[in-house]
Amino acid sequence: MAADNTSSVTEFILAGLTNQPELQIPLFFLFLSFYVVTVVGNLGLITLIGLNSHLHIPMYFFLFNLSFIDFSYSTTLTPKMLMGFVSKKNIISYAGCVTQFFFFCFFVFSESYILSAMAYDRYVAICKPLVYMVTMSPQVCLFLLLGVYGMGVFGAVTHMGNVMFMTFCADNLVNHFMCDIIPLLELSCHSSHINLLVVFIVVTTGIGVPIVTIFISYGFILSSILRISSTEGRSKAFSTCSSHIIVVSLFFGSGAFMYLKPPSILPLGQGKVSSVFYTAVVPMLNPLIYSLRNKDVKVALKKTLSRRIFS
Repeated sequence: MAADNTSSVTEFILAGLTNQPELQIPLFFLFLSFYVVTVVGNLGLITLIGLNSHLHIPMYFFLFNLSFIDFSYSTTLTPKMLMGFVSKKNIISYAGCVTQFFFFCFFVFSESYILSAMAYDRYVAICKPLVYMVTMSPQVCLFLLLGVYGMGVFGAVTHMGNVMFMTFCADNLVNHFMCDIIPLLELSCHSSHINLLVVFIVVTTGIGVPIVTIFISYGFILSSILRISSTEGRSKAFSTCSSHIIVVSLFFGSGAFMYLKPPSILPLGQGKVSSVFYTAVVPMLNPLIYSLRNKDVKVALKKTLSRRIFS
């Protein structure tokens, strides 16, 4: 392969999720069904929020963007993973690998920060209800959204810069179903201690800062809920946060399990399973969680369907 300034490798082979031939076709249909549910669920939620004016409030503005992010980063990864199940060699070019990695980082960082923005929205709604519409004005929501996608760009550019400074030699077999930082580090010719340090710092920024924000928000929320005298009032306050708490636990739990443990503690095989969870399962579950546990969304769905039937 021809050499360039950064690497002697011009393409990579993705090892995939498993090397057992008898599992390839069943896994193909399993993840294809996950992807179909992800696309239908997230695009459906985006359409539902767009069509129903009573959902044009800050909470659903952020949920709209969460669905967009989930759809986008699932689409960045899943089609290539599906190809790996039905092809003998799942080859991806160096440029394609870097591009996939960039968008994966962008959307994962964006999801981390949109979840923290949603936690702040719940904090204002429960702890400061009288000034909610003033505090969460359209300008503030837009500012928060710019911060979300700004941190997405920061995470993607920093991680990609880390990869661009790596030198890859003869071995081009990526022990993963996607181009991710840990398996790429394993292929690097030179010592990767500095690269690992950069990964840890950037991932801590991407996961640690939003988690701290979420914990602080829910600390204030819990304190406020405990001061509510009626049981019905407490139950209603808890129910407005339950969907968000479930989504946060699934996303950050699987992400931290993958990236905030040394490779010696978490073998890459187990890391693949964790990656599957937050790249394929979580984007599929998010719209289901918010649809099934949210009265406003269910009412909007019934109205939209009834309008379509009668028209």
